[in-house]
Amino acid sequence: MTASIDYTAQEISVVLQKAGINPSDRSSTDYTAQEMIVVAGAKILEDNKVVFVGTGLPMVASLLAKLTHAPGLIPVFEAGAVGPPLRVGLPLSVGDSKTFTGASYVKGLNAAFEMTQRGFADFGFIGGAEVDMYGNLNSTMIGDFPDSYQKPKTRLPGSGGASDMAASCERTILIVPHDKRKFNEKLQYITSPGHLDGSPGARYKAGLQGKGPYRVITTKAILDFDEETKRMRILHTFPGETVESVQAATGFELLVAPHVSTFEPPTREEVRMIREEIDPYGAFVKRATK
Repeated sequence: MTASIDYTAQEISVVLQKAGINPSDRSSTDYTAQEMIVVAGAKILEDNKVVFVGTGLPMVASLLAKLTHAPGLIPVFEAGAVGPPLRVGLPLSVGDSKTFTGASYVKGLNAAFEMTQRGFADFGFIGGAEVDMYGNLNSTMIGDFPDSYQKPKTRLPGSGGASDMAASCERTILIVPHDKRKFNEKLQYITSPGHLDGSPGARYKAGLQGKGPYRVITTKAILDFDEETKRMRILHTFPGETVESVQAATGFELLVAPHVSTFEPPTREEVRMIREEIDPYGAFVKRATK
C-alpha cells in the first residue's frame, strides 16, 4: 500500500511560486488590446460551427478557437476555401494558399457566398470604421452622402465581402476600436447592414437573411443587442473598464445588460499561443512594447 502525502494549500502555493507560477492567477499581465480582442473573438466561436473569416484578427481568433475549445470549427474564406484545418499556419489573406491546404473543397468566390446565402454560415467576422446603435457598419467613406461621395473627406477601403456576410450569415461578430468618433448615432454611409433601424422584422423586410449582429468586440468591452429593440448594450467590460467608461467613449446611449461582468483577461497560455504558434511574426497582432 502506498502512503498518501498530504500538502497544505500554503505549502503547494510556496512550491508553485518557487517554480515561477502564480497559483491564484493564470492571467497574462502584458497582453495587448489586439490580443484581448483575439481571445474574446475566439471564445465567442462555437465548436462544429461554420465561420466566414475575414483577413486579420478574425483569422487569428478563428485559429486560436480551433487550437483550444473548438477543434471542429469550419472556417470559410472569401476566395473559396471551405474547411481547411489550418495546420500549415496562419494565412495572410483570404486567398493565401494556406487556406486551400487540406480544405474540404475549393470552388471560388461565388461558391463561398452562394453557400452563405443558402444559410450555411453560422458566424461572420466583419469590421468597419463606424458603427451605430443597431450594428450597421460604415467602411466606405467619411463625408456627406450622397453630396460628397465622389470627393469624401476620407475614402475608406470599402465593403469587400463584408456587406454580403452581413446580409447572409446567421450571426455576425463585429470588431470596432472603441472611440466616440467610431460609435456614432447616425452613420455617414451604411456599408454592411446590421439591424437597420431596429424596427420589428426590419432585416426580413429588406430581404436580408440571418439574425444580424450578435456581438461587438471593442478595445473596451463586449457588446450585444437587446432582443426587442435591437439596440446595442454592454454585456462585458474589459479589465480596467467600467460601464461608465465604456459609455463615455460611445457617441450614443448604450443599454446595459442585467448582469454585466468583467471579461477575464487572456491567460498566459493564450498569449503564448498567439505570439509563438499562431502569429509568431506579428503579421496581424502587434507585440506589447516593453
